[in-house]
Amino acid sequence: MNVRLDRRAFLASSAAAATLPMPAIAQNKPIRIGLLTVKTGPLAQGGIQMEQGVTLFLKDRNNKIAGRPVELLIGDTGGNPAGTKTKAQELIERDQVDMIFGPLAAFELLAITDYVAAHKTPILSLAAAEDMSQRKPNPYFVRASGTSAQNMQPLADYAAKELKYKSVITISEDFAYGYEQMGGFQRVFEGAGGHVVKKLWPPLVTPDYTPYLAQLSGVDAVVQGFAGSNPLKFMKQYADAGVKLPVLGGGTAGDDALLKSFGDEAIGMISASAYTSDLDSPMNQHFVEGMVRDYGSTPGLYAAGLYINGLVAEAALEKLGGNTDDKDAVIKALRAVSLTDSPRGPFHFDHFGNVVGTVYIRRLERKTGKLVQTTIKSYPNTSQFWTFEEKWFLEQPVYSRDYPPLKS
Repeated sequence: MNVRLDRRAFLASSAAAATLPMPAIAQNKPIRIGLLTVKTGPLAQGGIQMEQGVTLFLKDRNNKIAGRPVELLIGDTGGNPAGTKTKAQELIERDQVDMIFGPLAAFELLAITDYVAAHKTPILSLAAAEDMSQRKPNPYFVRASGTSAQNMQPLADYAAKELKYKSVITISEDFAYGYEQMGGFQRVFEGAGGHVVKKLWPPLVTPDYTPYLAQLSGVDAVVQGFAGSNPLKFMKQYADAGVKLPVLGGGTAGDDALLKSFGDEAIGMISASAYTSDLDSPMNQHFVEGMVRDYGSTPGLYAAGLYINGLVAEAALEKLGGNTDDKDAVIKALRAVSLTDSPRGPFHFDHFGNVVGTVYIRRLERKTGKLVQTTIKSYPNTSQFWTFEEKWFLEQPVYSRDYPPLKS
């Protein structure tokens, strides 16, 4: 049978083809999110929680953002710069992801920042490398967790003004995250009249902290900034060595996800974090219940950070109608996100793409037989620059192993 189509019918059908199928195809095309995480080594505990956090978010959204299905592609960095660079290249060049979540560590992020920026790939990172949002900003970068020092600056204020500590020894891993945490603590603590007597830097992989524990004496408290599973090992050896000094810690040092693995040795530790599981809000309660249901543990900063990244991506892409083609429009929308309800509470971003939000001071306690974090003070609207003038802050060197220097 021969079917003839006149010119008018042909043009009408062509017009319909041009207007109808394309949007449908665009809406059905998955949003591709690349996750850079670490599943081996001392940082793996945090890396696994990162994956759990983003997986829970996508489950809560039926695997859709802004009406489009989402495809999550995971790259295991191995916890080293070279592995991170390789996985970032695979996600961007081979998998053509629309954006990247992660990585975890500052040294991983610093290894890929130039490459990611050159490919205009928006990156929502948990890594706290200071200069990513300070002296060497990446225009395609957004961080909803905070810089390395962003938690430590309020902690130092609390230590000096509330706890009345006059002297401390700091101890953290011998890499950028440790330097920047303790640099921020030192600047604020000494500005309030305190004195950092000594700074100790064990390697990231340290089986025995005994040589460092032997140096912890003659001060009011010890400030530790360990990450991953290292806080568990440090606090156990701290107690076994008989050290009685009070312990302060950063967000990763007293992370809520470690509560099931800490023992009585951690009771009384005071930590500062951008996330606390005891935050009484509908969004956080929903998040905690989901993590306990699906993974059997109280969530911490790593899982919360990736769940929040999902919220940020969702809010931005809803503003864009789900369009991910224009990377400049995507990053602009991401940085414009301001949320009043999230697992960490309300927050927004500064002009560098770094979060401005609440930092929580918590005390680790045992209640009804369980270890819990109890919030004892909140510092709302905490900026990466603390109370310092931004221009002055950026004129100073980035925090390092020897900066700020110890005072004699």
